[in-house]
Amino acid sequence: MADQQQAVKFQQHLFGGVPVLMHSIYWRNEDHLQGYWTRPNVPGPRLNHLHICLLIGNDIFSAGEQFASDLKAHQRAVLIGETTGGGAHPGASYRLNSHFELFIPTRSAINPITNQCWEGSAINPDISGSEYDALQIAHQIALKAIIDEFGYPYSASQDQLLEEAREALKHLGI
Repeated sequence: MADQQQAVKFQQHLFGGVPVLMHSIYWRNEDHLQGYWTRPNVPGPRLNHLHICLLIGNDIFSAGEQFASDLKAHQRAVLIGETTGGGAHPGASYRLNSHFELFIPTRSAINPITNQCWEGSAINPDISGSEYDALQIAHQIALKAIIDEFGYPYSASQDQLLEEAREALKHLGI
């Protein structure tokens, strides 16, 4: 639960000032749906103008998947890498004896846009690549975004940045 609150806390900076329902948690024992929203006011700057590439892999699980699911469903990030682990049901562990422990799911994560939970099905990337290639793919996307965004430079510093981006892409073989 604390991990989910931390993810939503960070996500708030990635969206504008209008509250957005990021996800909900269904509490089975209480038959209650709890929504997690961004807030209209956040400490520090809003980063909703930035392009985001989020690297994911099969070792991403639980709250990390929640974060990836939220950003993907809201079309706020491009997910690059491998399919995640597929764990979306928070719960509790109960010690049965000194040798056995039982995990019982008590909640389900629900995406408000897809109305689905990724338990067992995981989060798929928008662009597939090995975890070793994902950073290079994200780097290429970022460089292309710089070039597309600036197009025609308006200052010497923008001209220099644009040239550096073109050189970096050339160095990557693109």
